[in-house]
Amino acid sequence: MSPADVLLSTRALREIEQRAFARLGDPFELMQRAGRDAWLVVLQHWPSAQSLLVICGPGNNGGDGYVLAARACESGRHVRVLCLPDHQPRTAESRRAREQYLAVGGQIAESDCPIPHADLLVDAVFGIGLARALDEPVARLVSAINAHAAPVLALDVPTGVVADTGAVSGVAVFADRTLEFIAAKAGLRTGAARDFTGDLQCTALGLSRGDLQTTIPDIEWLRATNLTRWLQPRLRDSHKGSNGRLLCLGGDHGHGGAIMLTAEAGLRTGCGLVDVVTRDLHIAPLLGRLPEAMVHGDSVDSAQLDSLLAAASAITIGPGLGRTQWAHRLLQAAVTAGRPMVLDADALNLVAAGEATVPEHSVLTPHPGEAARLLQTDIASIQADRFAAARELVARYRAVVVLKGAGTIVAGTCEEIRLVDAGNPGMAVGGMGDVLAGVIGALLAQGLTPLEAASCGALLHSVAGDAAAASGGQRGLLPSDLMPLLRRYANPGSSK
Repeated sequence: MSPADVLLSTRALREIEQRAFARLGDPFELMQRAGRDAWLVVLQHWPSAQSLLVICGPGNNGGDGYVLAARACESGRHVRVLCLPDHQPRTAESRRAREQYLAVGGQIAESDCPIPHADLLVDAVFGIGLARALDEPVARLVSAINAHAAPVLALDVPTGVVADTGAVSGVAVFADRTLEFIAAKAGLRTGAARDFTGDLQCTALGLSRGDLQTTIPDIEWLRATNLTRWLQPRLRDSHKGSNGRLLCLGGDHGHGGAIMLTAEAGLRTGCGLVDVVTRDLHIAPLLGRLPEAMVHGDSVDSAQLDSLLAAASAITIGPGLGRTQWAHRLLQAAVTAGRPMVLDADALNLVAAGEATVPEHSVLTPHPGEAARLLQTDIASIQADRFAAARELVARYRAVVVLKGAGTIVAGTCEEIRLVDAGNPGMAVGGMGDVLAGVIGALLAQGLTPLEAASCGALLHSVAGDAAAASGGQRGLLPSDLMPLLRRYANPGSSK
């Protein structure tokens, strides 16, 4: 993979930095490049800002801020640097950067007093070095930054956000824009971090592709342009049988809409045939909405169910399934059928309760609450390190895992991790997961491996959600709004 297609950890970034230091011969060179590129971002996005306040920490992130401040001073802007009393530069490079800033007439306020007026604030406090909650003086400073009227540019990582996990313990800077140095970071694209980074922008600091190679396992970065990797034009000689047969199981009393959404998503994602087993009461409404589906009700006996399972190319079970004896019967039959399958919603809850096992070639699609039940922990622990949670789920259940949420994570093995950089808050509504389960099931039925079906499905679902939000707004977005867009983005070359 190209460096442009991966997201890096702090360990990988440290490795790249050390190699770059050795090649350049002077660690200060990277700091100068970082400060210069940050100043160019200021000119690009806030060209009219005449007064800047740069808040510098004690490490090299603070040094980057001093370099930016010196550039702004030289341009004639009114610049002040603010640092806490115990945040004097602690590295040789940051001390050198501070001296250069003072040499061009820069001013420093060594105080945690109320933040003065400025047209732009620059957060250069901690960068990637933070892996803990902020102590009280820094937390108070961060709160003052957030209360200030000026926009905020964060250098590398907003203070208070943990770069590797995206976790925020307590307070963190709400940045309007974050300029990442060297490479894009995985943690800034999942979980709580997405509320704090603002717009993300990255500069490689002039490093070459060779410089950016690392021996540390990385995370694959999935974006809308990756869809063509899996969704190729079909052969002219295709027929419905060659496009897969998906069996959708679920929709107990009061939850018939869930399995309807799953079945429709399966068809809109290109499945040739879709069977549904649900309650009798849901047959008429489902056929009224989706006459293309083949629907079976309570009268399905064991032999008929076994026949449907044997005919299926893949199975999706769980949306609206419930936890009744009916649900147990369907799940036990499904997990012994030997077909690739998606386990969602109540199927996951039954697995978490020890009432079913996960067969081979399965995809689990938990939201954080379901993930917490599967791992016998709490939601806060899942969200504190979503990557670790996904790895633990894979290790425990030996299945591909799609950990849903802001910055969905797809894990095939403990080392094979992908992050879906798409989706929006409008998708936080009941039924969206049912659509996703149908999308992934359809791709399994069409012959993709569990990892590829999960990756393509999660990305396709998120891209369709973004398109739906772009046309009508996030608030009030419905799962059914995605259906025509699933069809559009499932067809290469027709999404523009």
